This record gives sequence, C-alpha cells and structure tokens, in this order.
Amino acid sequence: AFTPEDLEAIAARMAEIVAADQPFEREVVAKEAALEVFSGQVFKREIIESVEETEGAGGVEVSLYRNCDFVDLCRGPHLPSTGRLPAFKLLRTAGAYWRGDEHRPQLQRIYGTAWESRAALDDYLHRIEEARRRDHRRLGAELDLFSFPAELGSGLAVWHPKGATVRGLMEDYSRRTHLAHGYQLVASPHVARADLWRQSGHLSFYAETMYPLMELDDGDHYVLKPMNCPFHILIYQSRSRSYRELPLRLFELGTVYRYERSGVIHGLLRARGFTQDDSHIFCMESQLAEELQGLLDFSLMVLRDFGFETFEADLSTRPEKFVGRPDLWDRATQALGEALDNAGLAYRVAEGEGAFYGPKIDLHVRDAIGRRWQVTTLQVDFAQPDNFALEFATAANTRERPVMIHRALFGSVERFLGVLLEHYAGALPGWLAPVQATVVPVADRHHPYAAEVGSALEAEGRRVEVDLADDTVGEKIRRALTQKHLAVLVVGDKDLPARTVGLRLRGGAEERGVPLAEAARRVADLARPPR
Repeated sequence: AFTPEDLEAIAARMAEIVAADQPFEREVVAKEAALEVFSGQVFKREIIESVEETEGAGGVEVSLYRNCDFVDLCRGPHLPSTGRLPAFKLLRTAGAYWRGDEHRPQLQRIYGTAWESRAALDDYLHRIEEARRRDHRRLGAELDLFSFPAELGSGLAVWHPKGATVRGLMEDYSRRTHLAHGYQLVASPHVARADLWRQSGHLSFYAETMYPLMELDDGDHYVLKPMNCPFHILIYQSRSRSYRELPLRLFELGTVYRYERSGVIHGLLRARGFTQDDSHIFCMESQLAEELQGLLDFSLMVLRDFGFETFEADLSTRPEKFVGRPDLWDRATQALGEALDNAGLAYRVAEGEGAFYGPKIDLHVRDAIGRRWQVTTLQVDFAQPDNFALEFATAANTRERPVMIHRALFGSVERFLGVLLEHYAGALPGWLAPVQATVVPVADRHHPYAAEVGSALEAEGRRVEVDLADDTVGEKIRRALTQKHLAVLVVGDKDLPARTVGLRLRGGAEERGVPLAEAARRVADLARPPR
C-alpha cells in the first residue's frame, strides 16, 4: 500500500511536471499495434482486447496519449499540456478490485484532483468536505437509522427503529398518493421459478446482475426477483381484460435483489437488496401520451413534496441488445420525448442507454450542494406484452396488445432516503423526522411534568422522547440537536405551575416560558406532512 510519504514524493514530482508544461500528444493506432505497445501490461491488454470494432470503421483503432517518454492508453481527450491545471491535490488511496469484480486482483488506487487555479481547487475541496459531512452512511450510523452488518453480506442493510420509522413514513406517503392517483395496490413473492425469468427475457439480458439459480430437491429452479414486472404481468394475465379497464395501474412496494459487484456497492445508493415504489401501467396505445404526461406531473409532485425544486431529465434510447421491434421502440421513444416537451423539461438524449425492453426517462434532482442524483424512472415497454401474449378486448370485440409502462418514482425507498439524508445533511423535513420532539426535565422532580408534556405531544400525533438520563441539561440538549430532532422542550421549576416549557426549535434559539399549547402548535406546524 502507498504511504503518506509516497504521496508526498508523487506530488512533488507532479509539481515539477506541471512547471515544465510538457505537451500531450494523441496517437491513434490499430488494435494489434496497441497490444504490442503494452505487451507486458496485462490489465491494459485486457482493456484493448475488449474494444469492439466500430460499425463501418473497417477495423479496430485505439487512442494512445504520449507525455515525453511515457505512453498511456486513454480514450481522451486531454488538455494540450501539463501546465494547464497547476492546482492539484492527492486526496487518498484505496484498494480497488480490477473492474469492480471481487474475484479479480485487488489494485491500489490513488485519488486526486486538478484545477485551473488555487481558488477553484479550494472551492472543490470545500465541496468534497461538505459532501463527506453529508455522507448518508456516516449519518445513518450517527442517527441510529441503519447498519450494514458484515454477517449479512455486502450491500444488505438492517433498519434500526428510527430508520424503520422514516422508511415507514415514506412508504405510507407513497401508498396514500398512489391510491389518490388511481393506482391499485398489489403484492408479490420474493422468489419465482426460473421459467418466468426466461419468458420475460431477464435470464438472457440481465443474468449477470441476478442472484444464482436455486435448485430444489425436485430439480426445479427458483430465482430471487431482480424486478417486480413479471409478477404484475401475471396479475394482468390472471383473467380476460377489456378496454374499459385501461389504463390499469398496479402498484407495489416490492423488494428486489440484484447481485451488484462489491466494487460498485455504496451504502443505500447502490445496494443488493432494496424496495422499489414500483408500478406497471397497462394501457392502449392511444392512451400512452396522456398517461405519460400524467406520470411526469405525478413524479414532479412527489419530488417537490420531498423538497426538491431543480429537475433534469435523460431520454435513453435503444441499446445494442434489445427485445421487441425497432418500429415499436421508435414510437415509444417519440411518445416519451413529447411528454417531456409538454412538461417543459429540458432533457438530454442518452443514445443506446435504454433498458433491453424499452426506452426510458430518468429524472434527476440537484441537492443542496449542487450534486445531480438520478431518482425517478419512467419506461415504456412494447416487448413484455409480446413475451407474455397480453391482450385486451377492444370496443369492436377484437384482441389487441396493451402498452406497458414501468415506473418507480423514488427509484427505491433506500436510495431515495440516502439522497434525502445527503440533501438535508441528516436534518430531514419535520414530517419525516424519526423523533420530532425531545422533552428534557431539569431535575428529577420535573420528571412527572416532563412525562405529561410528552404525552400531550404524543396525543397530537408527534413522535416524542422524554430524556430521563442521568446527564446534565446541556448534554441532553446537545444530544437532541446532534440527533437532528425537530424541537427540544425543557421543563423546570417555573414551568410546572405556569404550564409552560422552554422551547428550542431546530436551527433556532431557546425561548422560555412558552405555553404548552402554543409549543405543541408550533411543533405541529413544522411536522405537518406535505399532503
């Protein structure tokens, strides 16, 4: 492993190279020539071997960059010379599996950053320090929300009481709003026979991120579900459907399992087990544009309810490996683009980045420090209705295929909560705070009144802790503030006869002698849910 002294020596040499303003030179060579240049470097040769021929190019070419006697493999582009980014800093080292695969060799990675000026570098270092302070994994431990025990395996969380409270509130909100928007709740098991995943195409197109097949004593094979869609398809298929039933909107908070490589797992943001606020909508093609428009409006409403206001979108089109007819893909892509245009959202076209079964829209939000997070996915699917021969009876009593829309507004409950924790630096909106009020008695003789205050707040629906620990008042207040509680109510000698409290709301100063009813009202105002 690299030592701090190693990094100092590397940084000193980097400073010399920057001062020399050495040029970068790009060279494009044939694949065979690149393999010869890197004849002794197994990792770079593996990358070169994996480069596929560009359609119509007549051969495979690879770009190299030269810096004096040093030559490296890189797609580029590079700046003209080493002097263009004089302000740099080496940040840290870490072990990394080759290509993120824990079964491959572990390498040492040096993280660094380079900028055009010292001011730009300082601004970046401030932002990454702020990001470190907001890291949801750190906050999850500090706020006692969740943990990732090694005994469970990588990418699998257990939820502590406070964390389970928060995700329960998110799930309750999701059920409530979906029911209000014409969805029907469904539920499905966590495993299914492998035949189902063969029919859906997942075993052909998605096998590398699915858990291995489980073989039972009778020779049958089962798979942990990576997606909920085949189950919802089976619900649609359970009886004959009429055009009068469409659009049919099925909704489930469904837990799925995906075998992500250990090198890409990142707390709640990239996990192996997570719960999606998953819906599948079956509609007629003539209803598609209106349904997509309604979905976008619904999605933006949900994101605004959680405090986001800045949105961006990607429209992902047909990849190289896909199922379904190209003309159906084109029609679906056009419908998604028109929905984005009608919603007034600027968007980027991500060529070839759609899922194997249909084009999609990914909505992104910007957090409090300007980072971009992918959250909502809306995806049209003409392929699965064909795979499962789905039909509905038309007004003319003929049989037609429905169009299917996949969508998850949170993306997943876990990932969305991770984004919320980083956006709010742990101080979640009042309605999501696992503890909304802490009551702190000054002395033992104030315990009965503190319990009475706590009961009064609980009777109004607040989540309350009464801190009877044998600590000082200051320690109790600091603990509540560190835990991001919405309000601290202190009760002492003067409060008992007057039925008052000392009130300190999140981010404010303490006010003394506040009538209990007024304090309860002010806490309720901060704790009010968005709808």
